[in-house]
Amino acid sequence: MTTRFRWGILGPGNIAAKFAAGVAALDDQEVIAVGSRTQSSADRFADRFDILRRHVGYEALAADPNVDAIYVATPHSFHCEHTLLALRHGKHVLCEKPFAINAAQAKEMVDEARRRKLFLMEAMWSRFLPIIVEARRLIADSAIGKVQMIQADFGFRASFNPASRLFDPALGGGALLDVGVYPISLATMVLGQPDRIAAVAALGATGIDENTGILFGFPGGEVALLSTSVRATTPQEAVIIGDNGTIRLHSPWWVGDALTLHCAGEEPQVIRRPYLANGYSHEAIEVANCVRGGKLESETMSLDESVRIMAIMDEIRAQLGMKYPME
Repeated sequence: MTTRFRWGILGPGNIAAKFAAGVAALDDQEVIAVGSRTQSSADRFADRFDILRRHVGYEALAADPNVDAIYVATPHSFHCEHTLLALRHGKHVLCEKPFAINAAQAKEMVDEARRRKLFLMEAMWSRFLPIIVEARRLIADSAIGKVQMIQADFGFRASFNPASRLFDPALGGGALLDVGVYPISLATMVLGQPDRIAAVAALGATGIDENTGILFGFPGGEVALLSTSVRATTPQEAVIIGDNGTIRLHSPWWVGDALTLHCAGEEPQVIRRPYLANGYSHEAIEVANCVRGGKLESETMSLDESVRIMAIMDEIRAQLGMKYPME
């Protein structure tokens, strides 16, 4: 590996543009290659971010010897296929969330990475934001006592388009996988694996969940109340409630830079922790630091947890009667 950490981007869409902008803010990393299905798409993205190496086809990108790691930014339904492609060409991988379509795919990806001794991580970028790091520190220090409850939501209103990524079952559409994964991941980050799951949803014309409510119960008696939507803009807040206070992550919590700590008997305290650039820099830093340190996975976003989160969403979809055509 050279001094600068060299990224290749697989799938030059909107989320890839955000990641490229985040990497551009770092002195010791750069995006040096992009792979797309067409030359015109690769060129447009590369021109925008001053990327020299432009590959037509994802295999050409995966085979590029100048690339240290590949960021997989294609729709959910392709995450498994494209992650395996990159791993089988000897590349470390950061794969967009949700990690896969289901837990079986996620386990296949993890097994491949471990077999080849390559780094792999789900791109749950909000976990690495300084304000989320601060929230974890406060919880570990028992600033609000023992956590009893989490309330979190992430919903936005999208115009209905049956062919779009959000609404097409063939692309893993639905609120749950697209943005419901954020509050679910927050809940497991704080409380671990639930032992009871209940979900209700409004399924739309294409058969995917458009509005979903989720309830988790945990072995210690804790609960999580979560909601997600692609048909309504929700408050986008998260509150972590302990027996001695609360941590309120300000809206939009998944890309926030402030929280309010309110300990029992004390005045509320606003804590600010700004993020670099657009926030995506922090997950790129985590990947590079892990790879340079010889780690095969992140302690903050472990592979086993990513598989467990997919299993949780499998159970939710089973309760909703929602199955994707590729399953």
